[in-house]
Amino acid sequence: MSQTFPLSRKSELGYNVDDVEKFLVDARLAYEAQADGAGTGSPAVIDSRSIRGTSFDLQKGGYSTLHVDAALERLEEAFAARERAAGKRDLGDAQWYDVNRDRAREILARLEREAGHKFRRAGVLSGGYDRREVDAFCGRLVDYFRNGAPMPIETVRGALFTPKLGGYNETQVDLVLDAVVDVMVAVRP
Repeated sequence: MSQTFPLSRKSELGYNVDDVEKFLVDARLAYEAQADGAGTGSPAVIDSRSIRGTSFDLQKGGYSTLHVDAALERLEEAFAARERAAGKRDLGDAQWYDVNRDRAREILARLEREAGHKFRRAGVLSGGYDRREVDAFCGRLVDYFRNGAPMPIETVRGALFTPKLGGYNETQVDLVLDAVVDVMVAVRP
């Protein structure tokens, strides 16, 4: 039996093979349906954002997480390029960039809040993200948006923060980082 990705060792966790294969079939069908102009008839609604949020169950001896994650990033880029082209076609280049500039301004309003107060805090006894680490990363994002400082999209996708009691609410931080990625892929050349 051929495999789409290398398997992890039998004693190590990898992604559930059946879950990954089903997702790939659904993604291919959705991509082909969009190419045919019949995107609404696809078996699953898949776009660049849903690909970024995709997760799979783990199993011993499953697909290598490193290889699958890399493939998901490439798949997200392919869907994002198509979405970007459709947005520019439907709105025109100038309006497409205006819409995304407005989204970037909303994100900046959050990122430029006072240190320690950029996001809602997790409960005192609940885990969250270390506020200092998140604030420092937000500073880098502000520099990216305001000054065009280099910020690879992979850095935002892979941002990790130390868990800390009473830290920033993880869901809220993750949603803002997701919005940053949305804007970054939307304005790529």
